[in-house]
Amino acid sequence: MVTLFDERRYLIPFRSILLPQIFTDTLVIGGGAAGLSAALAASEHGDVITLGKSKFNVSNTSWAQGGIAAVLAPSDSIESHLSDTLEAGAGLCDESVCRQVVTEGPGILNRLLNAGFRADRRPSGDLSLGREGGHHASRIIHAQGDATGAELARCLLELTRTRSNIRLFDNCFALDLLTPTNAERSPCLGAITHHPKHGLQIIWAKATILAAGGCGMLWRETSNPTVATADGIAMAYRAGAAVADLAFMQFHPTTLYVAGASRLLISEAVRGEGARLLDDSGRRFMESEHELAELAPRDIVSRAIHRTLARQAAPHVWLDATHIDRFAERFPGIDATLRQFELDPTKDLIPVNPAAHYMVGGVRTDLAGRTTVPGLYAVGEAACTGLHGANRLASNSLLEALVFGERAGRAAHEMNPGLAESRSANGWGEASRGGPVQIISNIPPSEKGELDLTDVRSSLRSAMWRNVGIERSGAKLEDVAEMFDFWARYTLDKVFDDPAGWETQNMLLAGALVTRSARWRDESRGCHWREEFDAPRPEFAVHDCWRKGAAAPTTVASLSTAVLNP
Repeated sequence: MVTLFDERRYLIPFRSILLPQIFTDTLVIGGGAAGLSAALAASEHGDVITLGKSKFNVSNTSWAQGGIAAVLAPSDSIESHLSDTLEAGAGLCDESVCRQVVTEGPGILNRLLNAGFRADRRPSGDLSLGREGGHHASRIIHAQGDATGAELARCLLELTRTRSNIRLFDNCFALDLLTPTNAERSPCLGAITHHPKHGLQIIWAKATILAAGGCGMLWRETSNPTVATADGIAMAYRAGAAVADLAFMQFHPTTLYVAGASRLLISEAVRGEGARLLDDSGRRFMESEHELAELAPRDIVSRAIHRTLARQAAPHVWLDATHIDRFAERFPGIDATLRQFELDPTKDLIPVNPAAHYMVGGVRTDLAGRTTVPGLYAVGEAACTGLHGANRLASNSLLEALVFGERAGRAAHEMNPGLAESRSANGWGEASRGGPVQIISNIPPSEKGELDLTDVRSSLRSAMWRNVGIERSGAKLEDVAEMFDFWARYTLDKVFDDPAGWETQNMLLAGALVTRSARWRDESRGCHWREEFDAPRPEFAVHDCWRKGAAAPTTVASLSTAVLNP
């Protein structure tokens, strides 16, 4: 059913001609691994502007404790990595995408190592390769034990700063993608942005690459930083792009559970080193759940913990890492965090609980990162490539960000209007240079009262956790869908003047889309689990793709079979 969420095109009223104008060849929205990789590749054929919503060291990439999966040991193989990826994806992976990513991964990782990425090594100088959930081989590269994401962000950021044709704009919020009309296939011409110092600005671009990250903040319990408010999915949907597989939010099994504290991630690498999960009675419960026990795919571990907590009416389970040698040396960041809460991992059990961690779905793309909107590409957690299927294999996300970031950055060259007469014929050439095209957004004034944004966010996140969490039911999904429709009537008519309001509107839209996808998917598959259906159903072995204004999804067996907007 079409709702009020489908009627809103832009978040604020504006006339593009009256705002400051900035021009570039490629605009990258997002400063994590995917965005910086895309910027580096795009800088090979033109000028690039890269936007960071906050500082460039605040992203899901920077917070990533896990590693980067790649076949770098002689004892490992591409076929093994491919097999593990397909198994974790629960029948919904696009095999051609998976093969492409795991095949290109080693080359990209070697280039990264040569560019200064400081990976952990053994005394011999060889890479120290770890193992994580769902992997049947040790193929995970880490840096400083549990600071892989921070090191990756540092390395990529230093590389971008060596390129004179890449401009980095931090603390710059992208409100909306610009399209000259609201018609289907209207091209993306850039974005309207807000900076606390410079205010509203129009950035015109020949190609726009969306790398705006994930949406963990939709749930009350999350391992994500506060910037992960689903902005990329929301703005792409408003611009007419198809989004896919949004029912699949992966919940990380082990985040630190201390009352009043943020849900801090306890890396899967800790379980990879032998840490065991115990219930309230001290019993190890994962051995009876899966052959890989604590290293089973994340959806299996998260559901096992969820059910254990329900059965025992306990607030958390325990992670026993007391037998791991050199814990502080192996996981210095986690060790320091635990000691802030007076927990000694060499002596104490660690209280843990699942939390929303990674959005498997996102903006639909092809193998080059193209979306269904001409001129718009999507990469990283904001995108749905078909790599992860219904459940992401541990440490494949940073690999995907590097591979698809580079692919989309290279592909953006095709949006040079001189390369295709068809784009010049439909006005693309003039529009992409900020020519005579003027974009106007008009929003009627609201007659309703003010909103308490903190209350709306809190209610939304609690409703998502209760109703669209680790285990779901049709009745709960119906209830939360009605809540979203109610909230829409009191939020979408508002015009806010700061990121807090815009984020809240994005979260409401994205939450409604996730719920819509979960209601449609009458099965249990991967990290989407419905109480009424205890197994996958063959008719749902497809990707559900949603477009603005459509009452039902378009379903496709593979996201990679069609080239979008060649």
